[in-house]
Amino acid sequence: MTLITLSGSCLCGAVKFEMTGEARRFYHCHCMRCRKATGTGHASNLFLQPGSLRWISGEEHLRSFKVPEAQRFTNQFCSICGARVARQPAGSDIVIAPAGSLDDEIPLQPQARIFAASRSNWSCAGDDLPTYPEYAPQTP
Repeated sequence: MTLITLSGSCLCGAVKFEMTGEARRFYHCHCMRCRKATGTGHASNLFLQPGSLRWISGEEHLRSFKVPEAQRFTNQFCSICGARVARQPAGSDIVIAPAGSLDDEIPLQPQARIFAASRSNWSCAGDDLPTYPEYAPQTP
């Protein structure tokens, strides 16, 4: 297992965080919820597992919105600028970070496009990434 530590922040810089763990997955998600949360054709999310998340500053500015009917989807963001930031679901060892919130380079390239069955016809595509209609198969 190779542990990495990455730093990140929101757009205005009020919220700063550090995440440590093993980089397991890096996906472009085309589901409707990710498209709505980002305002773009997909969300690019890095998953560390096992992972830990530490707030350097601005924890008091964190807000989150969980879609009531969603089992997994929660959007965590800065209440000042609205930028999405990392989150760690309660009781889990997974840290999920919007790739654009990271201040450091990510040590791996995106591995797949997930929920491609929900992809908008105007959204980017055409690369060589594996594509899955919904979730990608779990990797060890």
